[in-house]
Amino acid sequence: MAKILVTGGAGFIGSHIVDKYIEEGHDVVVVDDLSTGKKEFVNPKAKFYEIDLRHKDEISKIISNEKPEIINHQAAQKSVNDSVKNPGKDAEINIIGFLNLMEAAKENDIKKVIFASTGGAIYGAADVIPTPEDEKLRPISPYAITKLTSENYLRFYQIVADITPVILRYANVYGPRQDPYGEAGVVAIFSKLIAQDKPVTVFGDGKQTRDYIFVADIAEANLKALEYQPKDFDSVVMNIGTGIETPLNSIIDLFRDASGKEVKIKNDPPRAGDLLRSAIKNDKASQLLNWHPQVELKAGIAKTYKYFA
Repeated sequence: MAKILVTGGAGFIGSHIVDKYIEEGHDVVVVDDLSTGKKEFVNPKAKFYEIDLRHKDEISKIISNEKPEIINHQAAQKSVNDSVKNPGKDAEINIIGFLNLMEAAKENDIKKVIFASTGGAIYGAADVIPTPEDEKLRPISPYAITKLTSENYLRFYQIVADITPVILRYANVYGPRQDPYGEAGVVAIFSKLIAQDKPVTVFGDGKQTRDYIFVADIAEANLKALEYQPKDFDSVVMNIGTGIETPLNSIIDLFRDASGKEVKIKNDPPRAGDLLRSAIKNDKASQLLNWHPQVELKAGIAKTYKYFA
């Protein structure tokens, strides 16, 4: 069993990963500034530090004292729109905070870092859908740029500090504990609104597609990543998605089934910069991690709606 430090472990995705690690018998330390995470999401068997990764000395002290074998980095400024409005703050959190973490890992001789990247925003308007990892990267938002920058820094730390990276590029993650009040996470937002008999907002014609992956499948990929040893840098990066394009209109149909309600829809103009199509190919994760998504979209939406309702 390993000792693992999980950043963002009080957040939507991070808390599910922490639960999975503890369920499998691992010793987990959680670092989270609770800017978006919630203390009640932290597994009671995990050791918790409330800290901002931008505080270099504090994160260095924690890693020095705790001496984890593996770092799983889930913490991030995750809003694409917020990154566009304030790219400086986005870079402070997603690059400077990340570098503080990596410098502490280097100083303390940590040999493995699992990194949460983005499988939608990093490819931009891809020519090939579902998109494989070797497709041209076209990040157009500061958020996506910081994720790609971090991926490149991981290559640097692999060379200078012998830190093995495992980079997981997530599709559109949904499930219980997701923030229903933000602008991202349409499944959580719709769940809350439909449960309250309020209309959901559809930007454009609802034909825009995304690759929706249930959070339990993300946690399983992070579990398998613990034992995985990539042979070279090409085998470091893996998409974690279903490979299935689902239009927003189909999501609304699934909510009708899950809720037994007639969903009220408010149509607004399309948002500038929103991708029309997105799905990521998962063959690499299937082959290298022996990972396969288990939760079908209909069942996942039913579970998520039940959580919010």
